[in-house]
Amino acid sequence: MRGCGLLKRAAAAAADALLAVAAAPRCAACGELLDRPTAGPVCERCWRSILPLTPPLCDRCGDPLGSWRLLDRAASRCCRCRRRPTSLDRARAVGAYGGALAAVIHALKYDGRRSLAAQLAALMRERGAEVLEGADCVVPVPLHWWRRRERGFNQAADLARHLGRPVVHALRRVRATPAQTGLPSARRHHNVRGAFVASRACRSLRGAVVVLVDDVCTTGATIEACARALKAAGVSEVRALTAARVAGPGP
Repeated sequence: MRGCGLLKRAAAAAADALLAVAAAPRCAACGELLDRPTAGPVCERCWRSILPLTPPLCDRCGDPLGSWRLLDRAASRCCRCRRRPTSLDRARAVGAYGGALAAVIHALKYDGRRSLAAQLAALMRERGAEVLEGADCVVPVPLHWWRRRERGFNQAADLARHLGRPVVHALRRVRATPAQTGLPSARRHHNVRGAFVASRACRSLRGAVVVLVDDVCTTGATIEACARALKAAGVSEVRALTAARVAGPGP
């Protein structure tokens, strides 16, 4: 058995050396030549550079809070979550959107590097363990049918498949909306209002605890619209887990 392991490692090293010379593949995040192409399109240095959000975090949305809030349990939520009612019970993300994490998500979403979903989901399982614990299933945020046909896949569904929970496609996107990029927060919420409805699969989730899955959470407008549709269909608790979060302003 030990000899078999050594043989596999030797074969992988030989394959890496051959690919490095023949194809000279570059990291999808930093653009440097890959030392171990067989390990995936992103180098180990870039994966290690993806840092978690610094606690303390808002109990609800997962945004970083000022450390002084540790002394005040009543202030365990950020200003935005205390000010605005929400259907979402808790949210967490791997890290802040930017750097290598943003590059990895871009490579997955727009360059079709779908093999990155498994490695990114591994980070989501690790850093979102508290959100996944006790959940009955994960629900990927859906794309409108024409956008999914254009892209060829839904990155949220690819991530959801690797999170270790049953995947239920409990939502449908019934209205095509303009891209959220560049829109202010209020416009983003208006843009996706009524865009999601519960699917037939959601009938089995009455009283369930579900985790919404998406690649990036910016203002939370899309996640909130999805959570509202799930709660209206009888879901008991809606959490969210994303690969990245655009952290809001501090207190």
